[in-house]
Amino acid sequence: MHEAMFYERLPGNSVRCRLCHQQCVIADRHHGLCGVRENHGGTLYSANYGLVIAAHVDPIEKKPLFHFYPGSRAFSVATAGCNFRCAFCQNWDISQASKGENRFIGGQYTEPRAAVEAALRTSSRVIAFTYTEPTVFYEWALDVAQAANEKDLKTAFVTNGYITADPLDSIRPFLHAANVDLKAFRDESYRRVMGATLQPVLDTLIRMKRLGIWVEVTTLVVTELNDSEDELRNIARFISGELGAETPWHVSRFHPDFRYVDVPPTDPRALRRAYELGREEGLHYVYVGNLPGTEGESTRCHRCGNLLVNRIGFHVVQNRIAAGSTCPQCGERVAGVGMEGASPRADSSVGTR
Repeated sequence: MHEAMFYERLPGNSVRCRLCHQQCVIADRHHGLCGVRENHGGTLYSANYGLVIAAHVDPIEKKPLFHFYPGSRAFSVATAGCNFRCAFCQNWDISQASKGENRFIGGQYTEPRAAVEAALRTSSRVIAFTYTEPTVFYEWALDVAQAANEKDLKTAFVTNGYITADPLDSIRPFLHAANVDLKAFRDESYRRVMGATLQPVLDTLIRMKRLGIWVEVTTLVVTELNDSEDELRNIARFISGELGAETPWHVSRFHPDFRYVDVPPTDPRALRRAYELGREEGLHYVYVGNLPGTEGESTRCHRCGNLLVNRIGFHVVQNRIAAGSTCPQCGERVAGVGMEGASPRADSSVGTR
């Protein structure tokens, strides 16, 4: 096993993990809430270091990142484990595998440079740490990101935003983008359904923005959890006011899964209303996901309405953004990274993101 970063030793061979805001105090021969950080004799180890449980080539749009090298490929990797316990988790079979009586930490051991070489072989522009929670495989993600930087590959986190400031600052030179799940806007919901609290997620979003990481936000709209007009408006208002109107907001349709199998899928009207609320609160780019048959995943100029990036599902059909990341019709700047021109298409491989 690989020694963990960001922890302190306590009396009696206990340790406190400081990687995320759970701040677990872990007794000797025990593990943290995530199930993958283990204390052995007063030394904390990353039990999932390099044990890749999922590796696929996805369109970058699948993360979703719509304003970060649109149309490019993302070599997407994960290990088991998560520091949340979301009752509606869409990837619960791998995110929750490291917990409970049947705790399992599986995967194929992969050296950081081997992951980078795999990304290069697949003509991927980005390595995305995704599917589970990259914070809980931080040490391996950091090593991969450093190796990727040497090969001019970009990296991205798809994360719940519960990482603490010090590890975020440490990986910042090698982390270029993040899609952060803002799962609700009530602390009660975070405590009851996710096993976490809201404020650290908001703080992480603000810190990422200040650090210069390209940030997009996703809200999985779950029936009777976060689909009220007030809650959706408050999320949109926070994004616009604290992160900036140029920050993309993805509102995605929930499908019954894990412990929410009896909860109906999101009413499409709630997603359309979320879109309207986002625009009312001044957001330039609001996207509706998991709702086929709509234009909700294409990018339009927020000034003149010109169609800039035509998407069908996760696939970029046409990218009309001009040099300098501008609208070819009115010249307005389009926020994002690597936005210009036609990018190669990428084939989707799995249902997770």
